[in-house]
Amino acid sequence: MDIQITPMKSEGVERHLQVSVPVTAVQAAEEREARRYASQVRLPGFRPGKAPATMVRKRFGGAIRQAALETLVQDAYKEVLEREKLELAGQPHIHDLHFDEGKPLTFTLHVEVRPKLELARTSGFQLTRPPEAVTDEMVDEQLEALREQRAAWAPTDDRPLPGDTVTVLLATAEEGGDLPEGQEYRLVLGSGQAIAGIEEIIMETAPGSSSERPVRWPDDFPDEAQRGTTKRVRVELTEVKRKTLPDLDDALAREVGDFDSLDALRAAVRTDLEQHVQREAESAVRQQLVDQIIEANPFDVPRSWVDRMAVAYAEAYQVPEAEREKFAEEFRPVAERQVRRDMIVDAIAEREGLTASEADVDEKVAEAAQARNLNPGQLYASLQKAGRLQEIERGITEEKVFKYLTEQNSVA
Repeated sequence: MDIQITPMKSEGVERHLQVSVPVTAVQAAEEREARRYASQVRLPGFRPGKAPATMVRKRFGGAIRQAALETLVQDAYKEVLEREKLELAGQPHIHDLHFDEGKPLTFTLHVEVRPKLELARTSGFQLTRPPEAVTDEMVDEQLEALREQRAAWAPTDDRPLPGDTVTVLLATAEEGGDLPEGQEYRLVLGSGQAIAGIEEIIMETAPGSSSERPVRWPDDFPDEAQRGTTKRVRVELTEVKRKTLPDLDDALAREVGDFDSLDALRAAVRTDLEQHVQREAESAVRQQLVDQIIEANPFDVPRSWVDRMAVAYAEAYQVPEAEREKFAEEFRPVAERQVRRDMIVDAIAEREGLTASEADVDEKVAEAAQARNLNPGQLYASLQKAGRLQEIERGITEEKVFKYLTEQNSVA
């Protein structure tokens, strides 16, 4: 088709193009659709395909024009991509479409094109690796967390204390109003599940008894209408459970895992912490690298790619459908940064020949199989079935790229 293409906007990765399809092409498309309809439709009094073209047009004119429109737009779109040599980054959009009888077909095509990263500067940056020391205090904190995980909860007749789990029947009423029947709640005192005034009443109440008094709602209460109001509150304390931590000894070590003694558990915890700290330090260096490369090599990012990344995060975090729009807006900076990071990795991997090979993936799978005492072939088949091989390939590529980048820059 002899279409006219007029650039309207070229900004970053966005392109707006005005497209005009001449009347002759529109009429030819309608004629083709009319002949197709005439060869297929059945009209009373005529054999299949023998109805007069004028009658077919009168009966199916709307459908014929719609079919012609769809064909014309699709053909024009393909021609625009070919003539303008556009590499699309996402789904195109059509706006301001006009399809009037006897006039050219016109519309505006809005597309995002794939950005071309030059990355002129990827070296000469000064990077700082965070300290990787693991202290005794860090080990003690981790051991304390293991004790917390294996804590035992038992009922007590004592008045509750912060950290206790309580079951209460709670009733509230406005000043002068009647207190309704209490509603049951299970709370951990001191965790912020109830306002301070109500927690004070609970901790003054003995199990099996009740207390009642006015309570002022805090000025920062989430519901603005209730801020600063005073209500009558009745608390009936039905149960108190207190936590008992196990002793930090060899018995706990054996319960936690295959450790003969507390010293063996402590050593394993320290090793895990050292590996974690090393990973965190490496992650910090990589983040600095990405930030400095972005600053030295500004480039545009297709919004559609950022949108897809935000959707992927929402699915990974199992965000409810009703909250996804808000989540996507708040998470956009994180999603955009991840897209930029991926684009940098891809560009350097392609430029320097660092993309993971099949042999690299096979070697990685073999290492994992040996560590788990599995058959490499079976593990490979399992990972392939689960769609995990691409993830492994991506991880290898990133390792190669960041190793290359680290060697090109100064890390202190």
